[in-house]
Amino acid sequence: MAKKPRMDTNKHESGGTTEHTENTERKRRDNGKHKGVIMPVPATAIELPEGYTGFLVEIKEQIKQERLKAVISANSALVLMYWNIGRSILNRQNREGWGAKVIDRLSVDLKYEFPEMNGFSSRNLKYMRKFAECWPDISIVQELLAQISWYHNLALLEKLKDQNLRLWYAHQSIENGWSRNILAMQIESKLHKRIGQTANNFEIALPPDDSDMANQIFKDPYLFDFLGTAEVRKESELENKLIEHLEKFLLELGQGFAFVGRQVHMEVGGDDFYIDLLFYHLKLRCYVVVELKSGKFCPGHVSQLTMYMNIVDDMLRHPDDKSTIGLLLVKEKNHLVAKYALMANKKPIGVAEWEQQITDSLPENLKPSLPSIEEIEKELDKEANE
Repeated sequence: MAKKPRMDTNKHESGGTTEHTENTERKRRDNGKHKGVIMPVPATAIELPEGYTGFLVEIKEQIKQERLKAVISANSALVLMYWNIGRSILNRQNREGWGAKVIDRLSVDLKYEFPEMNGFSSRNLKYMRKFAECWPDISIVQELLAQISWYHNLALLEKLKDQNLRLWYAHQSIENGWSRNILAMQIESKLHKRIGQTANNFEIALPPDDSDMANQIFKDPYLFDFLGTAEVRKESELENKLIEHLEKFLLELGQGFAFVGRQVHMEVGGDDFYIDLLFYHLKLRCYVVVELKSGKFCPGHVSQLTMYMNIVDDMLRHPDDKSTIGLLLVKEKNHLVAKYALMANKKPIGVAEWEQQITDSLPENLKPSLPSIEEIEKELDKEANE
């Protein structure tokens, strides 16, 4: 009886195992293709208005054109692109009555089309629309608002309602190199109401240009939120606190102040005198003598400060320097009394109050910064969750 040919079971099993392994591996790869990828919402998920597809194409082309002009991370290009997107959304909604759900769908589609880019969340797209609505004139955006970060612009939109104030703080941010946190702090402290409020004699003691500049440099009151919770009662204690937190103190003083020294020793006719704090202002091109008082203003303070300013003008002032300016910081003052005390004084002096505040609004890192889009998105998501 003829033997049936022997089946090579090992080969068959081996081949079957290999085929099964390849199929499993193929499925694993296919399943992994979509991990971490944002898939578009099915068209049936929401009712899309007529013209949406063409609108989406326009937005895609707009983004592609901007990316060709400049690296997308470039701040100016980014802000201008956001304004253009916001204007496009605004125009469509005004013309065709599109609702908020379209923005949600647009967010998903843009994320899918540009997965490597951030900033297309529904929340941020709505900010773009609001940005374009608040600033219909592109020239303002190009000349000013594109010079500050998108995060700065969000702070202006959220914390201020008045357009002129928004522009003022935008100018100040550029001029002073404020980070977004510093900008927010200055808005909350109402800096615009404190600038130029000192009791002073700048108008009669300084040339017109210098008088105007000094008025814009000095403020009243000065807010110190780093003094601690205990009430400051002595000048020496106040001085120690200001020096201990010199970087924050300089921030409150404003741009241009360079610290020279504390308790600066001056010997005059064999007598010793000590200036509390001495600065040099880079824009005014002059020394600034700061005297600290823990109590109420009295006219005698002006005489003491005037003498210190005379000494500095005589012993430290360079021929190219302008006249020394004095700043008297007091815990409390009668504005009218201070004005009368300065009226006949030929030395430029400002009198301002200092206030001890308890707040956490001042960040530890005081250096100007430009947040990344990733940081903006995280912050927006955090605020949305809250």
